[in-house]
Amino acid sequence: MIAASLMVAAVPVYAQDATLPSATRFSAIRVDVGPLLARGLGPYAETVRAELQAALARNFADRVGGPGPALVVRVTGVSLNPYAGSETRFGGGNATNSDYLEGEALVVDRAGTVLLRHPQLSATNASAGGAWYDPASERRRVTYIAGHYAAWLRRGLGLD
Repeated sequence: MIAASLMVAAVPVYAQDATLPSATRFSAIRVDVGPLLARGLGPYAETVRAELQAALARNFADRVGGPGPALVVRVTGVSLNPYAGSETRFGGGNATNSDYLEGEALVVDRAGTVLLRHPQLSATNASAGGAWYDPASERRRVTYIAGHYAAWLRRGLGLD
């Protein structure tokens, strides 16, 4: 019991909050797709990494630079469901037409200590990639959900 209370006391105050101080700047932003690579998703995982890295760079451009902690986004799951051009089923929405990107943002200091952990799941319409029969549709879907994830992460961390 005493050891547990000492551990909590050693954690920075904002590590217990869901948001960061509004003036927070990051020394770097990295995307970790290790969990996807471990499942054998090699080239696909690298596509997810590239798209999410680009989306985070756009959404956090004003928050990078200086000696602050790093923002590491660990992607733990991606699901692009089959999409055959229909958004409704029997007049209502169809949850199987959704794409998902799941992960967690870690704010990590220079010593490697995790200061804040923010899990997040993004869901977007599978139709975001345009015509399902277009070979480029899947890449556009990954681009779209990466941008969605990055924008909501900024809000989730309280940096808007």
